[in-house]
Amino acid sequence: MKPWHFIGILLPLLGCSHGSPAENQKTLKSELEPIVIQEIPEPIQEMAVPKPNQNLDLQQKRDKQILMNVPMIEQNPELKYGCEVTSLAMVLKYAGAETDKMRLFNEIKKDSDSLKRTANGDIISWGNPAEGFVGDMTGKRAGYAVFDKPMVDLINKYLPGRAVNLTGQEFEAVLEHVAEGNPAVVWTTGDYRIPDRWESWTHGKEVIKTPLDLHAVVLVGFNDTSVYLNDPLSGRKQVQVNKNRFIETWKAMQSRAVSYR
Repeated sequence: MKPWHFIGILLPLLGCSHGSPAENQKTLKSELEPIVIQEIPEPIQEMAVPKPNQNLDLQQKRDKQILMNVPMIEQNPELKYGCEVTSLAMVLKYAGAETDKMRLFNEIKKDSDSLKRTANGDIISWGNPAEGFVGDMTGKRAGYAVFDKPMVDLINKYLPGRAVNLTGQEFEAVLEHVAEGNPAVVWTTGDYRIPDRWESWTHGKEVIKTPLDLHAVVLVGFNDTSVYLNDPLSGRKQVQVNKNRFIETWKAMQSRAVSYR
């Protein structure tokens, strides 16, 4: 999640960072675990992932418990608003690419439109996350997010011709892709619940409407009742989240997901 750096009182949550990593982890643990999340007992063992050429239909894949040992990378302290590129760094490293979150931070396309707001802090105009990262990812100034297309461009840079944009498809297609052994960056919220606070601003002739609480994580596995996530903000690996609840939130966030083949 990412807060308004400059108007924290008026808009306490915006994007993928609010408060320190320790505070975020404490909040998730105290407020959410009894309902949504439970940690996987240690030690975590990687479960078998079907090979892409294995002749399994989707139903057979759903019946299996998929869990990949994707490396955990935290976005803080360098990238306060960098949940997307940090999640992508995890995915690319798992695919064997030589990169890291700071290289991706420098390489991701940016939307250079400056932030304009009213005297009381309301946003008038800003950038478009569909075109590039909006704001300052480091947190020195206000920052927000980036969506799927600029991320696909980065995947193709490191894995030429292998990027897969699953945005707009059914979640079953995302699960099928993950079942082939390919983790995916998926957009959600900081607590994996449906967003209830929205903001809007203009970008040229467009109106950008987006939730204040936005986050990106890595989908590393699933079973019939749960999904497993690497969360770059909390630093928690293979977090178990109720699948149905997660799907509802993912759809509310415009069903965004990217990966590779």
